[in-house]
Amino acid sequence: MKTTRYVIILIILFSTYFLQSSFSENYMQWSLPHGAKMRIGKGEIYNKIAFSPDSSLLAAASSIGIWIYDGQTGKELKLLTANLDYDSDMAFSPDGKTIACSNSNELLLWDIGTGTLKLTISAHNRFISGIAFNPNGGTVATCSDYSKDDSINIWDVSTGTLINTIIAHDRGIKTITFSPDGKTLVSSGYEDENTTMKLWDVVTNELKTSFIIVEDRSFYVTKMAFSPDGNTIATCGGRWTAHIDIWDIASSSLKNTLIGHTGGVYAIAFSPDGKTLASGSFDNTICLWDVSAGEHKSSIIAHTDYITSVAYSPDGNTFASYGQDGTIILWDTEDFEQRTTITGHISGFPKIAFSPDGNTLVSGNRDKTLRLWDTTTGSNIGTFVGHIGPVISVDFSPDGQTIASSGGVVFGDRWFADDYPIRLWDVSSGLQTATIFGHEHGIYRVVYSPDGKYLLVYGSDKRPTFWDTTSGTIFWTFNEYTDKIGYISFSPDGKKFVYGDSNGVYLWDIASRKLINTYTGSVPYTSNIVFSPDGNTIAAGGVGQEVHLWNVYTGERKTIITGHDELFKTVLFSPDGQTILTAGGWEDGRLQFWDPETGAFKIVLHMPLGAYILAFSPDGKTLASSHEHGTILLWDYGSFFNTSKHVADVNNDGVVDIHDLVVVAANFGKTGENAADVNGDRVVNIADLIKVAAALEQDAAAPTVSLLKRRYNITRSDIQQWITQTQQLKHINITSQKGIRFLEQLLHAITPKETALLPNYPNPFNPETWIPYQLAQPSDVTIHIYSADGKLIRFFNLGFKPAGIYHNQQNALNWDGNNQLNEPVATGIYFYTLTAGKHTSTRKMLIKK
Repeated sequence: MKTTRYVIILIILFSTYFLQSSFSENYMQWSLPHGAKMRIGKGEIYNKIAFSPDSSLLAAASSIGIWIYDGQTGKELKLLTANLDYDSDMAFSPDGKTIACSNSNELLLWDIGTGTLKLTISAHNRFISGIAFNPNGGTVATCSDYSKDDSINIWDVSTGTLINTIIAHDRGIKTITFSPDGKTLVSSGYEDENTTMKLWDVVTNELKTSFIIVEDRSFYVTKMAFSPDGNTIATCGGRWTAHIDIWDIASSSLKNTLIGHTGGVYAIAFSPDGKTLASGSFDNTICLWDVSAGEHKSSIIAHTDYITSVAYSPDGNTFASYGQDGTIILWDTEDFEQRTTITGHISGFPKIAFSPDGNTLVSGNRDKTLRLWDTTTGSNIGTFVGHIGPVISVDFSPDGQTIASSGGVVFGDRWFADDYPIRLWDVSSGLQTATIFGHEHGIYRVVYSPDGKYLLVYGSDKRPTFWDTTSGTIFWTFNEYTDKIGYISFSPDGKKFVYGDSNGVYLWDIASRKLINTYTGSVPYTSNIVFSPDGNTIAAGGVGQEVHLWNVYTGERKTIITGHDELFKTVLFSPDGQTILTAGGWEDGRLQFWDPETGAFKIVLHMPLGAYILAFSPDGKTLASSHEHGTILLWDYGSFFNTSKHVADVNNDGVVDIHDLVVVAANFGKTGENAADVNGDRVVNIADLIKVAAALEQDAAAPTVSLLKRRYNITRSDIQQWITQTQQLKHINITSQKGIRFLEQLLHAITPKETALLPNYPNPFNPETWIPYQLAQPSDVTIHIYSADGKLIRFFNLGFKPAGIYHNQQNALNWDGNNQLNEPVATGIYFYTLTAGKHTSTRKMLIKK
């Protein structure tokens, strides 16, 4: 009997342990992109954390969505997925049932109970800078920091309709908040050359009073907080202002200035009883202030990086703080003892490398730390601290016992911290074993040679250096280049290295320090250059839309791969050498797979937008990708080529997307066997296109503002014509209705909100550049190019253009650098002017020969 009881107890303990462990890691699988098996990191927190009105929940707006935590224990409860912008704001509704957040110019309203998106409102022309619920719960206010948007918009929470508009500031609005009684709305923004704060009557929209915060428009208010009694407002100004201002509402005057921080103040919050004000600063401290006396009470140092958000729970029992070290700390307000710490919110863009056995991944982060991750469980197994600037490169030694890392420059509160030494770390102990000095500028990359003999270091000093890992001395400082080096890679045997610049790609022998071969052709400045695993092929990608592959020994160019919309790419061979991977840039979320011998396309993997670093585990089974929003995704590489084909996957890339729509449209009118004949009637027409559009709508791929970033070569007139043709079909079924709905959303998404002239690319340039622009309305378009002294150099009459986006090299204006007489112009500064209807705008460019 006793034995049985012990067995039962052991089973309970065993089950409890593993259930807890399983639950604690479950969030790593929440809302993953298709094909990903794990997410390391919860995304960097943007701008705000907030408690629900009943204090039971804590919400954190992160780069990958809104995390919902238990307000007492910090346990992960839910992730409301969205690719949020850095300046995204967030707020709970007064009843705690809805949470609002901004995403670019859209206002998103989520049902917290179900985790579903209730409403998406296109609230402003540009980025939403502030959100505030009226305490009555029926309306929510939004504002924009865009200088041409001077309005506060009031929206009905249930329907999403615009109820009211307040014309507030003439040069953009930074933040807004309601008074506790809901009768007053406060806004902070720019007025002439001043930074002002204005109080508005919510019922009449009339201005009640106005404060001049400072007679300097370069200063701005980042946060405002009403005292619970509604009599005072506290304001702070971010990085450059180390004080907090307390304003008296009744007298419309500055009541007090709280001085004590040594760095800019990012966050402020009143305690529910109004007696204490908490502030978080760039000096890494939290200060507590006695509100009535205007005096400093105490300082708390718990975060290792600056604090960007603080919040009190409405019941007054809990205080929360978030720092750029990636942690949220929950505090008991009675004695300010730490109750729990929420981890995983890695800040910045992690630099990653696998250990030689593939069991560990190291990441270097903007929070100045290195972290070791178990690739099986995703758990953090070590954190190395010692850098004084953001970590911008990491690598494992071939024996797996040492990690090399380099730091950059962190821009602090009116000071710089130069972190130029190379640091070596013992993996088992986490201790720094050596510091290598000798570089006076930021280090872009540190990488071990495959044989472990050398550590290659290069950066902004343009002096690639080979350090002898045995003696710790410099073996070779490489100065034999003619232009800025874009990338350097070792050959698999470690005896050679290759680098690329704007003139070509060069292969060098390390031992003899001699140039072996030069690979030429139409080679742009290389952002990535790598060897194949067998060492026989070099692949280089860069500022063009191509990847070039050369035979190492003959110097002949084997293949040119094209297929990305964006300019910059990451290029990587799979460990078996059978596949080459190319990743788009900041606004191209596609990872594409190619045959390196033929250049034939294999599949595409859709990732979250944002530039990333890619790394294969040595066994080739796992692919890791690092993203700008502070997360690392692990992908099951072996499963990529075993996906079943969707009938609407016309281009056979493993996913149904806009590209399939374009392929169908390009084949209109063709008969017979054709991949674009989706419905199988042997004719490619609007019926096929609408089936693809319906599949996109069904897969929740309806476009929003993010599609504007993808640069699809589809015009408004194309989409309008597709909609018209679909509506003329004899039978409008459910599939057709879904397709029409998607096309209507796409039409809205690619219609610019304003006409604009955009920066030319490249700039500086030689010998040619292209000039992008966008039109909000159909217009006659001309572009004039002037010299620095105002003389007309070249005139382009582009004719009548429909509204749309003319961003890429195919549809923008291409200028060959010649004048009207077809003569090359001289080096210097030039100006180009767009005239489209009543719109005129001018930008500057530089020709450098």
